[in-house]
Amino acid sequence: MPSSSRNATELLKKVRKIEIKTKALSHQIFAGEYHSAFKGRGMAFSEVREYQWGDDVRNMDWNVTARLRSPYVKVFEEERELTVVLLVDVSRSGLFGTSGQTKRETIAEIAAVLSFSAILNNDKVGALFFSDHVEKFIPPKKGRSHLLHIIREMLELQPASDGTDIGEALRFLTNAIKKKCTAFLLSDMIDPDASGNPRYEDALKVAVNRHDLSVIKVHDPRERTIPAVGLVHVKDSETGEGAWINTDSRKVRESYAQWFSLMNERQTAIFNKYQVDNVDISTDSDYVKGLMALFNRR
Repeated sequence: MPSSSRNATELLKKVRKIEIKTKALSHQIFAGEYHSAFKGRGMAFSEVREYQWGDDVRNMDWNVTARLRSPYVKVFEEERELTVVLLVDVSRSGLFGTSGQTKRETIAEIAAVLSFSAILNNDKVGALFFSDHVEKFIPPKKGRSHLLHIIREMLELQPASDGTDIGEALRFLTNAIKKKCTAFLLSDMIDPDASGNPRYEDALKVAVNRHDLSVIKVHDPRERTIPAVGLVHVKDSETGEGAWINTDSRKVRESYAQWFSLMNERQTAIFNKYQVDNVDISTDSDYVKGLMALFNRR
């Protein structure tokens, strides 16, 4: 079998596997919680009926009232349909994984569960794939074929850049989607400046004022601490820079742990400051519990 045909067959198998697993979760677990947690854009006109005692006079339909010579009011109901946009981090740091699957694979599964939940709710779903720039944007649409297209891109897309710029993705969202949408940012959220502060704060501040944004942070358990395994060569997957470090050194291990902890604390402070719903999910844990906790907090 030619290499291109074999690769296409393998991709279809992966797409089918992730569809079966995540679609079942969406049907059995998340559909109701998703429906309850994420509200519609507002109130949509439903019908006109005769005025009843206690009705809000601001809803009077004066044209119908004048025509029928009897008071009538407009009736509204919650507009359930949402536009959902997934902001998916495809930078090279997502290829790290020590617990059976990488961060990017975990992100892909979570994004698929959210997508199927949205489709079950008759919502439109779009996707924005980013590294240090927007690699690809798929505008929101409905339907299974559209959803499978998004999943294929999550599994197959090879980013042109290695780095991460979360702020750029958030700015693109703000400019591309004019009406309020429900957005999920799926990333390891590792994007600090030289001082360890998140570089995306300003863009996040603007985005949360425009859209209903939730952050789903995915990490690998080995990122938080360095094990004592002697002299090892480490390489930054995004910059390509490498160095030898002595992991037996207590000072080295403590210094790294403090840096990582400080970065997380500053992230949490920003989420709290702008009231951003968020959850931190490890690649070695059950992401179902994390998503349920996110939904239940809303």
